[in-house]
Amino acid sequence: MVSSSQAGGRVLVTGGAGFIGTTLALSLADHAERWVVLDNLHPQVHPDSQPPTELPKSVELRVGDVTRAEDLDALVADLRPDTVIHLAAETGTAQSLAESTRHGMVNVVGTTQLLDSLTRAGHVPGHFVLTSSRAVYGEGLWRNPDGSTFQPGLRTHAQLEEGRWDHGTDAVHVPNSVAGTHPNPINVYGATKLAQEQILSAWTGSHDTKLSALRLQNVYGPRQSLSNPYTGIVSLFSRLAREGRSIPLYEDGDITRDFVYIDDVVSALVAAVASPPEGHMRIVDVGSGVRTTIGDLAREIAVYHSAPEPHVTGQFRDGDVRHASCTVDATVGTLDWTPAWSLRDGVAGLQEWISTQLD
Repeated sequence: MVSSSQAGGRVLVTGGAGFIGTTLALSLADHAERWVVLDNLHPQVHPDSQPPTELPKSVELRVGDVTRAEDLDALVADLRPDTVIHLAAETGTAQSLAESTRHGMVNVVGTTQLLDSLTRAGHVPGHFVLTSSRAVYGEGLWRNPDGSTFQPGLRTHAQLEEGRWDHGTDAVHVPNSVAGTHPNPINVYGATKLAQEQILSAWTGSHDTKLSALRLQNVYGPRQSLSNPYTGIVSLFSRLAREGRSIPLYEDGDITRDFVYIDDVVSALVAAVASPPEGHMRIVDVGSGVRTTIGDLAREIAVYHSAPEPHVTGQFRDGDVRHASCTVDATVGTLDWTPAWSLRDGVAGLQEWISTQLD
């Protein structure tokens, strides 16, 4: 049985009616003293601007925006949360280049508004939990054949137009880790997520409270939006294959990602909430620990639906990284957590859920 203290006591979850927030609520909300969600129900994620029906009845949903002080102040003063789980964020990599102000407002100003609201209420939560992103690493760390390493900057538009996908012929990407990879975001989204980490670190450090930041890899699974065109490549591929269409592969199909199933992400969040860091701050990587090419992912989904073989288009997205994966050994040693879902099982679980939604 989960106790109220393990569930965070009085909990404020920003963006808590989304994909991750809803799944997390199903695990923890009934065990918290109070579980209050602030969410603007944005139509990009909630097409009908209605909360998900799966939210437990114990959840207190307040429709509001983290960028608006008036939506935060009364809520914070009433709840005086023991734990703040900060999920609210704009997440589209490509969209962040076209709508930079929107990403900056929600991810950066939304975070500072939350902190200012707590200051106005004269309240300091015992623990902040932030869902950060692998995007803070940018292109990450690469190793040459001679063993030397380097951190490249972004791949330019001209480079991508010429089809030069990698950083040198023989260099290989090293899986990202908090200890081994210096953050170096190469798109607006990644920059705003790193700003969230730094802002929260400064505030919590100055107020002698605790912060857990979980740098998530590519999260997928049931309850992910099937209509949002800017997130969820696994959901997008699944819909195409269900319709009997060949999945298009950008670049040469050998882009790699670490796909982590939603249940593994939620179990990491549960572990973080239940056991705050001993010191001021901890940052951990949350993924499967397995690198998968986009081509292999597409083929796995195509086989499931007996769809045509995926095809390479040579298209690309500005601001995308070539490779992204992480090591999870340090996280396993820090949290009471181990990833449990294989890509094959996760893909199958998502397909079954999509069938319930579309059939």
